[in-house]
Amino acid sequence: MPKHIAVVGSGIAGVTFAEEIRKLEPETRLTLLTGETFGYYSRPLLSHGFSRDDIEAKIILKPFSALAGNHIAVESGAEVLRVDAAAKTLCFRQNGEDRGLAYDALVLATGSAALIPPPFRPQAGLFRTLNSLADLVGLRRLRSEIRRVHARPRWAVIGGGLIGCEVCADLAKAGDEAVLFHALPRLMERQLVEEDSATLLGVLRDGLGVEVLLDQAVSGFEGGGFDLAVKRAADSRPGFHGIIVACGFQPRIGLAEAAGLKTRRGIAVDEFLATSDPAIHAIGDCAELPDGRLYAYVSPVRNQALWLAKHLAGQILEPWQIPTFKPKAKVPGFEAAHPYLF
Repeated sequence: MPKHIAVVGSGIAGVTFAEEIRKLEPETRLTLLTGETFGYYSRPLLSHGFSRDDIEAKIILKPFSALAGNHIAVESGAEVLRVDAAAKTLCFRQNGEDRGLAYDALVLATGSAALIPPPFRPQAGLFRTLNSLADLVGLRRLRSEIRRVHARPRWAVIGGGLIGCEVCADLAKAGDEAVLFHALPRLMERQLVEEDSATLLGVLRDGLGVEVLLDQAVSGFEGGGFDLAVKRAADSRPGFHGIIVACGFQPRIGLAEAAGLKTRRGIAVDEFLATSDPAIHAIGDCAELPDGRLYAYVSPVRNQALWLAKHLAGQILEPWQIPTFKPKAKVPGFEAAHPYLF
């Protein structure tokens, strides 16, 4: 009987792996489980979703029906509740019904969630995040509602990392007003040298008209409706119609943790991307390598997925090697003069 591989997650990691293993092992049963219902879409385009009217269509790379046509069983709108590693089964909920699934091999490509700083969590109704297509659809709907009352929406964006800077640039491109609050003294400090951070600051401020506030100790938010304020240590900055929190990402490790797998910040994997259970592998944003790093960029994530498919098919015996990759901030008018940090 052909073996059965279950894949949890329909981002670039899960879909790339599923399509590659299907090519390499046509007889293998393959089931992809995902909470998504839109289809397979490009997450990097999320932060550019305000200036394009056709983004909901353009962002979809492939409908789930196309995967099903390639003999990949897709369980969409499915919440995986638990994994029983000893029995090699998982339980998921779909359309209000709990169902079970047995597997021979399991690939966790659960990705990451938006990181919400603890002080912000009690005020979840006052801000939005941008981590999924559902988030983008909701934000675009909110923007339309704001524009019925205010001709030029005014946004507070919390976080001056890659996503926060890209979101501000796209809001400005769309004609909105954006104010960027960043806790540290320079932008994208994890990816850029100081000189390039200064260049990016100039592009956002002078080229795109984004107000950038550095060294900001944001403690929370207040207000309601389209009248919101950002609370700081010494005062409150009012006058915002919407607030977007872009403070980084948090690997989704809950499923692995509950199954008894070893976790740290991410799901701990070895140099072969195997978890502490040899029948379970993890790839993408959720996988933490032995060097303690998470390679949450498109190129290494895709590389992990292709490598794992070949490894499980017996075509590669050597450990996964980190590919050469060049992350890049997609901010109009900005080019880094130095290599990005990682």
